[in-house]
Amino acid sequence: QVQLVESGGGLVQAGGSLRLSCAASGSIRSILRMGWYRQAPGKQRELVATATSGGGTNYADSVKGRFTISRDNANNTVYLQMNSLKPEDTAVYYCNVLLSPFSQNSWGQGTQVTVSS
Repeated sequence: QVQLVESGGGLVQAGGSLRLSCAASGSIRSILRMGWYRQAPGKQRELVATATSGGGTNYADSVKGRFTISRDNANNTVYLQMNSLKPEDTAVYYCNVLLSPFSQNSWGQGTQVTVSS
């Protein structure tokens, strides 16, 4: 079982920056994929960015060039650096971890990001 603890959300003005962190703990030998999703009010949860153990990254088109995902594999932690934030980035951001192709996804409790105009 994997436990995820997120931090770093908050209120920021448009154009500002925030950095989200998510630390995974529990019975972990390795982590295939770590990532971030978000859900705005009245909308479905959507992919923001993922990073694989092999170094590959994937971003939603809406955040390319503004957000950067990174991993600290030694500490089982994933980060999301968010720059040039826009009001439409306002959402609850969820950390997601997949240990292997045969495991279930694990989700964090979510952290609120609010961008004011």
